[in-house]
Amino acid sequence: MLETSARLLKLLSLLQARRNWTGAELAERLSVTTRTVRNDVERLRGLGYPVHATPGATGGYRLGVGASLPPLLLDDEEAVAVAVSLRTAAGGSVAAIEENAARALVKLRQVLPSRLRRRVDALQAYTVSTPWDGPSVDAEVLTTIAAACRDQERLRFDYRGHDGGESVRVTEPHRLVHTGRRWYLVAWDLERDDWRTFRVDRIRPRTPTGPRFTPRPLPEDGDVARHVARGVGTATWRYRARVIVHAPAAQVAARLPVPSDVRPLGEDRCVFEPGSDSPLMLAGYLAMLDADFTVEGPPELVAELRVLADRFRRAVEGAD
Repeated sequence: MLETSARLLKLLSLLQARRNWTGAELAERLSVTTRTVRNDVERLRGLGYPVHATPGATGGYRLGVGASLPPLLLDDEEAVAVAVSLRTAAGGSVAAIEENAARALVKLRQVLPSRLRRRVDALQAYTVSTPWDGPSVDAEVLTTIAAACRDQERLRFDYRGHDGGESVRVTEPHRLVHTGRRWYLVAWDLERDDWRTFRVDRIRPRTPTGPRFTPRPLPEDGDVARHVARGVGTATWRYRARVIVHAPAAQVAARLPVPSDVRPLGEDRCVFEPGSDSPLMLAGYLAMLDADFTVEGPPELVAELRVLADRFRRAVEGAD
């Protein structure tokens, strides 16, 4: 009986790991006959798991969607990865999921073997997170947008621009992009007849969603992350700078905290156009480059850099 129960758990784990399995593949993994696989599948069905079978030479087994959540069977590395992800989510940029992520992490930690619990505890004990000071997005807004992308349905939403103005946008949503600091929606704007990048924290979806649409070829040959990097300066920020950095483009791109389109001007010079809602934040962003740079605008950034230069000069006056 114990051997059968253990085999059922392993079978359930295999069905969760991949969408489709043939009977022969499952039999080989479990070291049993295909007849035993069929019997075990019937046992799982008797326990309430919707295992679908497709007859024929190319048929097999697939775990369907049931009315209740089945036990989630994870190997060691998957369990540690989930624990790390939950800890990150508990202090991340998505509002309203921090408490749920923390509760899930507690439940997962309670059932982890001691060897894995020590690994997760070491990560938690020796990791210091800085407080999130950027805009948070609502988890329900994210799931609404993701569902519209998946179902290829038009999405109407109220949008607040960087100048504070409100507008209603009608779009064909294609992809969500997370840069590590902000969430963006890449969508085809029907009224402007062009691709647009929207900050998700400024979106208020109007439901229900609209009619279905035929997906268009994505911009940048499908590289939507690059498209967002190229577009954030014009589509989402109040201030945009043009900066020439006296360093190789690859070196500058590696130091930037968010993706940006850095274009080489030679072996030791490059140009990029960062953006921000604040000249002070933009100045701090440039200070992280650890290289000499020349600012060609805007005037607000030039003025802020002069103020900071005077402040730093006064800070070291009289120092040894």
